[in-house]
Amino acid sequence: MSLNRSDIVNIARLARLALTEQEIPLYVEGLSRIMGLVGELDRADTSQVEPMAHPLPGQRQRLRFDSVTETDRHELYQRNAPQVEAGLYLVPRVIE
Repeated sequence: MSLNRSDIVNIARLARLALTEQEIPLYVEGLSRIMGLVGELDRADTSQVEPMAHPLPGQRQRLRFDSVTETDRHELYQRNAPQVEAGLYLVPRVIE
């Protein structure tokens, strides 16, 4: 896949990046090469590959025992809040 100047300008706008006119051609080339590599990987035949949970055969994920280690301290934390009601933090409305 080949990206063009307008693609890079749009990506930069979405990412909130300020690119100079000199940087845009560098990003066109670099990101186009990356997208080309992804395209090559997408064409690889994986129909005979089984999904695996671990890359090494016979290995398993060790899990710790699920136990409570902290006490409930929400009342202590809510003492510092400007407004609390029914155990919830009240915040000002920002969207109408």
